[in-house]
Amino acid sequence: MTNEDFTTFPIDAVSQERLAAQGLRLGLVDTSDAAAFDAWLRADLRGFHQGDPSEKVLKEQREGLAYRRTTGVWDETVDEPVVPVATVNSWPANLTVPGGRTVPAWAISSVTVAPTHRRRGVARAMLESELRTAAALGLPLAMLTVSESSIYGRYGFAPAALAADLVIDTKRARWTGPVPGGNVHFIPNERFVDEVAGVHERYRLSSPGELPVWPLRWQQLAGLTGDDEARKRGLRTLRYADEQGETRGVAIFKIDGGDADFTKHTLHLEHLLAETDDAYAALWRFVLEMDLVSEVRAGLRSVDEPLLWQIADFRGVKAEVQEHQYLRVLDVPVTLESRSYFSDGAITLGVTDDLGFATGVWRVEVANGAATVTETTDAPELTLTVNQLSSVLLGGVRPSTLLRASGSPVPDGMDALFASDRTPWLSVWY
Repeated sequence: MTNEDFTTFPIDAVSQERLAAQGLRLGLVDTSDAAAFDAWLRADLRGFHQGDPSEKVLKEQREGLAYRRTTGVWDETVDEPVVPVATVNSWPANLTVPGGRTVPAWAISSVTVAPTHRRRGVARAMLESELRTAAALGLPLAMLTVSESSIYGRYGFAPAALAADLVIDTKRARWTGPVPGGNVHFIPNERFVDEVAGVHERYRLSSPGELPVWPLRWQQLAGLTGDDEARKRGLRTLRYADEQGETRGVAIFKIDGGDADFTKHTLHLEHLLAETDDAYAALWRFVLEMDLVSEVRAGLRSVDEPLLWQIADFRGVKAEVQEHQYLRVLDVPVTLESRSYFSDGAITLGVTDDLGFATGVWRVEVANGAATVTETTDAPELTLTVNQLSSVLLGGVRPSTLLRASGSPVPDGMDALFASDRTPWLSVWY
C-alpha cells in the first residue's frame, strides 16, 4: 500500500467529472469539522431508515468513525445543500485468508443514495471511485457487507463467506457435547467491550473472512451507545474463563416473550465468540440450558457450526442461510499469493473483468502451500469472471459449484486447489 494518507487521497477524477456533468459534487468530508461530519452522518443514518440522531449519537459516531475516508455527493439545488445526497466511507483493513494469513483490503461501508437521487448513476460513480481509489493506493482487494444483495455484482463483488440465522428449539436441542472444565460468568456490559476485543483479536486469524473490528462496533453491540435505553437494560453479557482463569470466549444476549407462558421465553443471542473449543462448548451449553427459555435465536452464525453436532436432535435447529462477506479482486497475483493452499497444482487461469482491474491470463503454480502467480500469453485452461474468482478466494464455495452453475466444464483439481482449512465466517457487519 502507498504511504499516502488514505483519508485525504485525491478524489477519483473520473467519477467526479461524471457527476459534475449533472450538477452533483463528489468530494471528501473533513471529519475534524463537526458540522460537516454531522451533516454526512445524518445523511448516512437517513439512508438506512434511521431516525434523526441525537447529539449524543452524533458525538459517538464522530469519535468512532473519524479514522475512515468519508465521501459524499452534494446537490446545491436541494433545500439542505450541506447534507449530502449520497454517502460512502472506507478504510484499509487486513482480511483473514486461508492458512491464518491476511491480505490488505479496502473495506467499504455506509453506501447510501437518497431516494430523491436514485437512478442517476450516483451509486455507480461512488463505487467505481472506491475501486479506483483502492487500486491507486495499492490495495489488491475490496470488501463489503450489504443490505441489498442485488446491487454489487455489477461492480465485480461476489459472496465469499456465508452466514446462517439459527432458530433453536431448546427442548429438542438437548446438550450432548463436552462439558469443559472452566466457568461461565456474568460480567458488566462495559467489561464485555474489552473482553470481546481481546478474544476477537486472538481469534480472527483462524477464521477466513474476518477483519479487525473497530471499538465503536463493540460498544454498539454491548448497548453502550445510542438512545435505546430499553435495549441497554435488557442485554446480558458473559465470559468463559478457562481453568487458569483466562477469558477464552464471550457472549451477549437478551430475553423476551413468556407473556402467555412464563416457561417459554425466547433468548436472542446477539454475539458469541470463542477462541477455544472449550469456550465455544461452555457458552453454547449455558445458552441452551437457560431456565424458562424454549427458543434461542442466533443471527450471523457460521454455516458450519459445531453446535449442530453437539445436540441430541439435529432437527432442533432451523437455519436460514444468506450471503454476508462480499469480496472483489483488484490485483490477481497479489490476492492469490496472499493465502495458503492445501494441495499442490497448477493452472493457467483467465479472468474477465468489465472494469478492467483483474482482466488477464495468469499462470498459477502452487507448491508447498504457496502460490506463484505470473501473467502469461498462453491460452487459459479455465476462464472465470472476477465475481467467480472473488467467491472462491476464501474457500467458501467450490469452483466446481460455480462452474456447473454457469454451464462450464470443471478442470481436474480445481476444488482441491482452492479448498480452505476452515469454512469462512465473518462475525460482524461493517
